[in-house]
Parts: sequence; C-alpha cells; structure tokens
Amino acid sequence: MITDVVLRVQDIQNLIDDYHVCLKDKTVLNQIDEWIEITTSYLDRHNDYLQIYVKKTNGGFLLTDDGYIIDDLKQSGCKLDNHKNQELLQMTLNGFGVQKEGNELQVHASPESFASRKHNLLQAMLTVHDMFYLGIKTS
Repeated sequence: MITDVVLRVQDIQNLIDDYHVCLKDKTVLNQIDEWIEITTSYLDRHNDYLQIYVKKTNGGFLLTDDGYIIDDLKQSGCKLDNHKNQELLQMTLNGFGVQKEGNELQVHASPESFASRKHNLLQAMLTVHDMFYLGIKTS
C-alpha cells in the first residue's frame, strides 16, 4: 500500500536546525597564545579533523590552515610546483576567495563575514586536499 507523505518546509527546517547543532557540538576551540584553534567536524583524507587558526587583526580576523593542506600534499608526493598544477591550485583558491601565503591558505574576515569566510576556507581546504587524488605525484 502506497501512502502519500506530505513534506513540509518546517520538517526540513527542523533537520537543518539539527545539523547546525551537530556542527556546533563537534566544534572545539582552544586558545594558543593570540590564536584560537578551531577543530571542526570536517575530516581530511586521513580521517583527521580539520583545524583552522584565527587571530584578531585590525578590527577583523585572519583565518589560516597554518600550512597544513599544502604541506600534507607535498609530503604525500604531490607535485604542486609545475605551471599546470599551480594554475589548478590558484583557480580553486580563487573560487573560494582564499589566498595562499607561503604554504598557508588564508582568508580575512570582518565580524559580519566571519561565518561565510570560515566556511569558504574549510571548503577550499577540502577541495585542495583532494588534489591528492588527481595523481599529481612525483614520477
């Protein structure tokens, strides 16, 4: 017997609210000198929780991965120094509004843009980390 099930906007809103609670509950903050370390609920390819670091700067915030993603790719044998891979990396970062300073992935945020900038940095970290699967390894 097939029954019609009515899905309401409120049903989905409740699920989204539960998702927000889950994200918040799995986020851990730790003070390290003038930095705040944010351990997120997102996992990298090693099944480690992604961490970002935040520091107050000129009325805003600097958010960085502290070089984790690029360093991990390099240690895994991924070649990021050729022109094609540098273009792919830069295009990916541009899509998220993220800058690369040395090996660090960084964004600057105001208090109003903090949530979206944090989200963009995490998405960039996950996407760049997936470059490992492209097979851009040392020959």
